[in-house]
Amino acid sequence: MRTRLIFNPTAGHAEANEAELNAAAAVWRDHGWQVEMMPTTGPGDGRRLARQAAEAGYDLVVAAGGDGTINDVINGLAGTATALAPLPLGTMNVWARELRLPLQPRAAATAMLGWHVRSIDLGRAGDRYFLLMAGIGFDAAITAGVRADEKRRLGALAYVFRGIEQTLSVRGSRTRIQIDGRVLAARVLMVVIGNSQLYGGLVKITHRASIDDGMLDVCVIRGDNGISAVRHLIAILRRRYSHDPEIEYYRARSIQITARPRLPVQVDGDAIGMTPMTFTVAPRALRALLPPDLPEDLAQQPALTAKRARRTLPRLFRWISRR
Repeated sequence: MRTRLIFNPTAGHAEANEAELNAAAAVWRDHGWQVEMMPTTGPGDGRRLARQAAEAGYDLVVAAGGDGTINDVINGLAGTATALAPLPLGTMNVWARELRLPLQPRAAATAMLGWHVRSIDLGRAGDRYFLLMAGIGFDAAITAGVRADEKRRLGALAYVFRGIEQTLSVRGSRTRIQIDGRVLAARVLMVVIGNSQLYGGLVKITHRASIDDGMLDVCVIRGDNGISAVRHLIAILRRRYSHDPEIEYYRARSIQITARPRLPVQVDGDAIGMTPMTFTVAPRALRALLPPDLPEDLAQQPALTAKRARRTLPRLFRWISRR
């Protein structure tokens, strides 16, 4: 694997992260991978470095950090032949948890030696790709309110504190949602548009989502105020959201959302703007390194097992040698 490892040198505990990165890179190099370590120099630089790697023909780009780092990188890799892999060093590491990847970087690097590259879908919010989900409304307001220094100092607790603040002040917005042409009008607290299932590393709001079915899953949470938000949150945590009449579930290729007052939007944990906004699926837009034992409900296409690979590759090499 010709690999570029992209990391933020100023994130979190820099010295500890450097040791973790070197340990992970050593695992891959011991197995013959060519690993180039590239630090970012500012916001959006991960996208530039990833696109640069794709244009240079790298096999793999490893995004070392959290889900924000991964989102930056996928926006450089979308539509290219270069694959993505995560190395968990962030606050929530939702994509790593979705793939059941060990959260200790050296163990994660070892686990990925047995993984395979597959094509998966991405979502788009306007012109921004997302891997996990887009949140519109309540959760996006929480995300926008969390400062970088709070996240470094408090981790996931920073979102809890901001969530309490938002619960006291949140109000539903009159919202028009067009779902593949079907129009829904309601007073809405939050909409979650999922390409994958796990939300915040804790619950599965878009619990039927598949990363390669060419669709996005849409969960609409109606309500007027913070009391409604708390009630719905309890239903979600208890996994009883299907019994809540104010929580509706759809699947679509295109979703258009307008609201009054306008609602904030976040993707993969990063605030990106306000409604109105259009969300679409980008089928098989990303190549990703994935485990062979991915849950069947998360992906539809079969994984290439190690046994099948051993049968296929020698035949391929023999065919090439005869050409």
